[in-house]
Amino acid sequence: MQDTPDFDAHEAPRAPLRASRQTTARPRPQLIRQHWAELDGLWRFSHDDQEIGENQLWHSPAHTLPSSITVPFPPESAASGVAADRFHDVVWYQRDVPWQTVLDAGFGTDRTRLHLHFGAVDYRAAVWVNGIFVGGHEGGHTPFGFDITNALLPGQTQLITVRAEDRADDVEQPRGKQDWQEDAHVIWYRRTTGIWQPVWIEATPEVHIVKAHFATTLSRGEVTYEVRLNRGAPVGTICRLVFLLGDDVIAETTIRLSASRFSGTVTIPRFTNGQDREAILWSPDSPTLIDVTITLETETTTLDLAASYFGFREVGVRDGHFTLNDRPFFVRSVLSQGYWPDSHLAAPSHDALVDEIDLILALGFNSARVHQKIEDPRFLYWADRRGLLLWAEAPAAYSFTPTAVERFTREWLEVLDRDRSHPSIVTWVPFNESWGIQDLEADPAQRAFVRALVQLTRALDTTRLVISNDGWEHLESDIFSVHDYDADGAVLKGRYLDAAAADRLRRGTGPAGRTMVLTKSLRHDAPLMLTEFGGIEFTPDPTVAPAGTWGYSSAATGEQFGERLGVIYGALQASSVLAGTCYTQLTDTMQEANGLLSDDRQPKIPLDRIRAIVTGNPERCVPVLSETREGEGLSRQGT
Repeated sequence: MQDTPDFDAHEAPRAPLRASRQTTARPRPQLIRQHWAELDGLWRFSHDDQEIGENQLWHSPAHTLPSSITVPFPPESAASGVAADRFHDVVWYQRDVPWQTVLDAGFGTDRTRLHLHFGAVDYRAAVWVNGIFVGGHEGGHTPFGFDITNALLPGQTQLITVRAEDRADDVEQPRGKQDWQEDAHVIWYRRTTGIWQPVWIEATPEVHIVKAHFATTLSRGEVTYEVRLNRGAPVGTICRLVFLLGDDVIAETTIRLSASRFSGTVTIPRFTNGQDREAILWSPDSPTLIDVTITLETETTTLDLAASYFGFREVGVRDGHFTLNDRPFFVRSVLSQGYWPDSHLAAPSHDALVDEIDLILALGFNSARVHQKIEDPRFLYWADRRGLLLWAEAPAAYSFTPTAVERFTREWLEVLDRDRSHPSIVTWVPFNESWGIQDLEADPAQRAFVRALVQLTRALDTTRLVISNDGWEHLESDIFSVHDYDADGAVLKGRYLDAAAADRLRRGTGPAGRTMVLTKSLRHDAPLMLTEFGGIEFTPDPTVAPAGTWGYSSAATGEQFGERLGVIYGALQASSVLAGTCYTQLTDTMQEANGLLSDDRQPKIPLDRIRAIVTGNPERCVPVLSETREGEGLSRQGT
């Protein structure tokens, strides 16, 4: 069981529950309660290549799966203990949960409902508890859960069974960079099947909070909140929201409930002082988080207590600039695949997520474009905490059909609902390089789909920018993003030098031979950003490199790698019009050997040299983040 530092799960709280002070982030970091219990670890396991499990009642308590797996690592990965990376479309899991674990999750007199949560199961899941079917979910990158109270056996060990189905050749399902061929090829990687994010249980009262969202408006100093309950509350129930900056209450509001969903706006009084508001704003230099405690109560009883957090920040576009808190902000980003050699899309540990963010910052970047993956919420928490901007990009399907449209839209809506309160996320990217919409320029149906998804995204979240199709063939994007892997510094310098060059690019065919803008729907002041470039292949130790390694250009030695990296960055830093860049990529990933780091996260040339090139600053000092374990504050120090 995991706890925030402010709580011991077996004692009364000593201080208010603070979501922003988690030292080991919860699986759902933006809605936490005092009690929960993790179910990761050793499960029983079996492939079901003949797909006989349902007919033979493998979900029955009488059936025991023969092998084992370490959850949440996918069975294709070495970390799982299975390491079977051939085609296996159906897999099964079993886990015994002792009654004491149920009690540790808070189940008892005041919390009479028990919920089973999954961070992500790729791609389709069916779940039984003690042989009783409790529900299913489709979508490989988004969370789901079930109230399993009615399936419990009081006082006994509970049996959880999961069937996961992930069709390797199904290109209608959003799959990102998971290969549909048996062996990884070109830029596609080994598959991630089944459970690949944490599994956990949590007890709640009969009426409880299931979701909380927060959005901020800089000019008015306002926070808009939205809270959802599982059902209507008893007559006379109120919801109290208390907003805290550190230990100081900076605002509070009370709502008398008449429905299971309610929203409103709160003004932060301190924000009306123009000087004082700088201490409240969230930014990479000062990633201030505001805690919220949410209490459901009647005159005599507290029904539910949960905690959340948000960051007071605003992103926008003005005169060709990306703006953060109403000021121009140059985006120095890196492409992050979020893939590890031993655990694939699943992080090898919680600490690995924190270390990844610290490495990105130490390399001189202030942003990461999470590529073709919906990242673990714990990564988002630490990005919020550390001050790393994120671009959230949907995993692509590779076919345009009614089924693909339905699946993609449903999962994207779940992504927006899960993540739209994270201050670190500043840009939504539903499509990349026309993947899954290969005929976008010629097909009215595909153009309609892209436009509809962009507008649907804006309808649900007006606080972030949206890129309709990153790289080329833009429709209604807020940012004019370009992908360009030319390694010639002179060519790059000329292509992005000034406004005239940018205008030629906007009106013509891009570096990849694709039309850059479709129709006249790109906003006139959209910032120009080079959101994929570089991709220099270099393998410091070729003897351990996978066969078929490649990049978009190559270097033979570390010195040559540094020189070529410097030439490319120097050409772009001469531009008077670029509003941001994103280097491809952070780490080597399987056969792609074009990372700044090897796949085990070691810099290919000295880290301070990479930082100097990325930032255009010859300083050799490398800032790193340090933090007190109590989570009282963050500071930057030189090493």
